[in-house]
Amino acid sequence: MSLTFRPARADDVDAAVPLIYSSGPAAFNYVFGADRVQDFLRQAFVGTQGQFSHRQHWVGEQHGRVVVAGTLISADANLRNMLAATWQILRFYGLWSSVGVIRRGLQMEHLIKPPKKGLNYLAHLGVQTGLTGQGIGSQLIDYFLKLGCARGLPKAALDVSAENPLAQALYERLGFRVVVQRVSTLAGVPDHIYMERS
Repeated sequence: MSLTFRPARADDVDAAVPLIYSSGPAAFNYVFGADRVQDFLRQAFVGTQGQFSHRQHWVGEQHGRVVVAGTLISADANLRNMLAATWQILRFYGLWSSVGVIRRGLQMEHLIKPPKKGLNYLAHLGVQTGLTGQGIGSQLIDYFLKLGCARGLPKAALDVSAENPLAQALYERLGFRVVVQRVSTLAGVPDHIYMERS
């Protein structure tokens, strides 16, 4: 099943946000609140700044329909992404509620750490429900690995939930190796496995 990849656009929001959310619902729910997270992601996606923006994402289309999404993050964008996320959180949640969201986000960074220098970090990888196991995720990752090499970042990394062994097995087939499993102390958030590919 061949896909066409392209940079995401703001008008992909309806298709892309559920895919982004599906990449780590427990982590997203913990930080942003299960009842508001997808609304927050929608607002951030149509914006132009930060790691949740459409400008940071790629989508894959099959017969003109978006079926996969993801992003690449490098260490040189860490500070810029943090500042953008802080502003987006303040704008969406308001001053008082933002304090809790930002605190939970910082707690999450002990489990899913910001990208290290010299790495092409893959994130928000989501495949349309019902289409997993058909090679779609593999095509997206292969596309991202090529983009990373073109940017001078041939070494790649990602995090995966310890409760998602199928995804971990896919990443291992694509050359990723487990570096460390980080134990979660956060309510409702599973352990996460950090993987790298030379």
